[in-house]
Amino acid sequence: MTHGTAVIFDVDGVLLDLTPAEEDGFFLAFERRYGLTSLSRDWDSYRTRNDEDIIDEILESHGLPLHDRSGVIGDYLAIMQHWLEIGYFTPVEIPGTRQLLEDLQGTHSLGIATANLRAAAKLRLAALSLWSPIEKFAFGADGGGPKRDVLARAIASIGLPRERIVFIGDNISDVDAGLANGVHFIGFSTSAARREKLEKAGAKWLSGDHAETRRMIETLLV
Repeated sequence: MTHGTAVIFDVDGVLLDLTPAEEDGFFLAFERRYGLTSLSRDWDSYRTRNDEDIIDEILESHGLPLHDRSGVIGDYLAIMQHWLEIGYFTPVEIPGTRQLLEDLQGTHSLGIATANLRAAAKLRLAALSLWSPIEKFAFGADGGGPKRDVLARAIASIGLPRERIVFIGDNISDVDAGLANGVHFIGFSTSAARREKLEKAGAKWLSGDHAETRRMIETLLV
């Protein structure tokens, strides 16, 4: 069922905390396949903050064929799946996430627009039983491009007027995505310093906890 309003979430920093082990899984795929061990862990150091594009950039910068992307992705997903199965790591939800999704899903269509690969986001959210509320409109790095492109694909799939959609993110690229696509944007972070950066980037609505997020959503989508 598609409702008359929608809420789209970034994943890392909004629904989940990105743990060191989850970062390790991404870069371990390159180490195992190519022996690369000194890759930047600063996601903002890459041309485009998108897992698919980061894989391509790493391959390109090391003179490796771009058609190897599918192999790297397969390795990454296999690592994540195995680590989840053996309990090497457990995804960590942002406090209040579960309640927020439960409160919203009967009233609004829900989705995600993440720079993580969709299949990886699914593994991580499903491990916490948080996938089903957002799966119908779940979009990830697949297809490449900056966050504004990922969000545009999610918006197109929902098919609602943009003023009836809220996007929630924690990064400057998320602010750009919300503004570029003409939807309501809420800058979320438990860090006051990060919220200040989001405000300077153009975010008008700022939330530090998901009870506050819920109130803002209901104000914007009356």
